Amino acid sequence: FLLDLIEQVGIEVLNPVQWRCPGMEREGLVADFGGRIVFHGSIDNQYTLPFGTPDEVAAEVRESIGIYRPARWICNPCHNIQPNTPTANIVAMYEAIHEFGKH
Repeated sequence: FLLDLIEQVGIEVLNPVQWRCPGMEREGLVADFGGRIVFHGSIDNQYTLPFGTPDEVAAEVRESIGIYRPARWICNPCHNIQPNTPTANIVAMYEAIHEFGKH
């Protein structure tokens, strides 16, 4: 409902996308709004980035790219990267974006 209102008033980008939150599941957002608004974010910075492994971060990026491929999406963390995030995970995120994000 809220996303319908956001679109009606002319907002073009939904930021942040926190896919672990109820109602913000990636597949549902793409199905309902994929061609109508741009999604910004979605790489989890509450679990995956700070506490996952570099391989888990890369896997989440790759999975998200697959889900958002038919939509308009800016691949980015769902919020600011937190100070406790391992540098290796940040690097893994951006490397995965470059490796898997090409159309």
